[in-house]
Amino acid sequence: MTVQRYVLVFAGFFVMVSLALGVEESPIFISKWALAFTAFVGLNLFQSGFTNFCPLAMLLKKLGIPEHKSV
Repeated sequence: MTVQRYVLVFAGFFVMVSLALGVEESPIFISKWALAFTAFVGLNLFQSGFTNFCPLAMLLKKLGIPEHKSV
């Protein structure tokens, strides 16, 4: 997998987890404040689309995850 794919997987995972923790009807509800994390992930994805700055992508690159798929 590439850096971009990992970023999408991580973002989707964190959105789903924070929704599960923040929606009252969820069996693992903790607090509505968990939804703030959903907003944070969404805002980070939004700004990354304009600025091309993503802390997770930078970390993954330093860990040696390839940026592009080798052919």
